[in-house]
Amino acid sequence: MSGPGHRTVNFQWQISSGALFEWLRPVGFALAALLSTWVLVDARRRSHALPVVAVWTLLTLFFPHIVFPLYLAARIIRRRPTAADRDASRDTWRWALPLLYALVIFALGAFYFNLDYNGVDAHLARANRARVAGQNVRTISELRAALAIEENPHTRQLLGVALAESGHWNESLNEFQAATRGGEPDDELSYHTAAALETLGRPAEAKARYQAFLNGGNCRRALPDARCAIAEARVKADTPTVPARDDRHQEKE
Repeated sequence: MSGPGHRTVNFQWQISSGALFEWLRPVGFALAALLSTWVLVDARRRSHALPVVAVWTLLTLFFPHIVFPLYLAARIIRRRPTAADRDASRDTWRWALPLLYALVIFALGAFYFNLDYNGVDAHLARANRARVAGQNVRTISELRAALAIEENPHTRQLLGVALAESGHWNESLNEFQAATRGGEPDDELSYHTAAALETLGRPAEAKARYQAFLNGGNCRRALPDARCAIAEARVKADTPTVPARDDRHQEKE
């Protein structure tokens, strides 16, 4: 309902396919673990031989969408457990073994998913999704987390670009220089460094980096990078045009 004194609020839930898959993986594992535990309990109750129980249980864990329906079908076809079978299955391990199995499986799953979530590749993947969504703060946070685990000059360059897009030019330049010291081979690094230097009011150094970008492979191809024309204009200009600085984000020098 809208009108005077009323405000319409729209809630929009946005999630990428990659993020959705990242959340569905542990959910799928938990479901497979529960089904596998149930198969262990049921197969033992029906007095299957231990090797048969182990095969059904593990196959259900790794291939639940295939094996669980097959187990249900085999359960229907096979005879019902007799009273002797039920009495034989009522021992101390009837519930202790499935509980122990479930605890071990869930503990291993939690360890794996925690390790995977906090890995370098996971941080970089989340940084890329955040960049596409325009979430610069999240992008910067994930890239810094990746660098805390593993030093990488290309990640330094990506962090520098994200910082530049947020207006943190001093930090951005530091990251570009760190990427250069680390041996990052990407020709675009020279252009990004030049733009940061120019923005910070260091035109002579910026012109040298623009020239390095022009000498790189990106400007020697049949279809050169569109930024080559910008770099060439900066090099030829007596006084390079300094882009407007975002003083809201710029740290005091």
